[in-house]
Amino acid sequence: MAAFFRHGAWKLFTKKNVFPKYYATKAEKKKGIDRKPIPKIEATAESLAAKGFLRPQKPYSPPEDLEASLYTIFQNVLKTQALDTKVMDLNDRFKLFSACAEKIGHSIPSSLLHQIESLEDVYKFYATPVDTRTPLDSLRNEQLPENLHIQFDYHRWHPETDTMFRGKTAFPESSTLVTGLKYKEKYKGHKQNIKHPEL
Repeated sequence: MAAFFRHGAWKLFTKKNVFPKYYATKAEKKKGIDRKPIPKIEATAESLAAKGFLRPQKPYSPPEDLEASLYTIFQNVLKTQALDTKVMDLNDRFKLFSACAEKIGHSIPSSLLHQIESLEDVYKFYATPVDTRTPLDSLRNEQLPENLHIQFDYHRWHPETDTMFRGKTAFPESSTLVTGLKYKEKYKGHKQNIKHPEL
């Protein structure tokens, strides 16, 4: 311990040097320099929420008899149908969520359990559809403007099939190689014969 203080290592734990990377000193603040604080959990949650379509979720659309099914479950489990009823008892929550998942076939994920406090929250969750399509796939069913066309299946150039310009390509030194096993039967590859002038 004496060697620890002798070599000045205790200075690392003084208030001045605790967070040197994230907080500006008084001299820096006078000059108008302010460092960004440490990222908070809320920012991480917002980032994950923005990428929700990439998470492994099952698609869900509310059934037509959703309201009748939920009210029946509420009456059987909690003996009430009032939506403002709080569900705080752990045993009641387990019975309620299990009955809803078994009847409707859609369970509440663990990441949302803390948001379910009342029967109204349960109703809102099961009334909300879950769309797992990517933004590009969702455009297939959209009414697009007349001057906009989206080509969902890309086209590979091949000299035998693309004869508009007599089989000539705009990239004479680039071959069209199909390396994936999934697309080898769907797309035909082509190896370009590159001829270099003699030096």
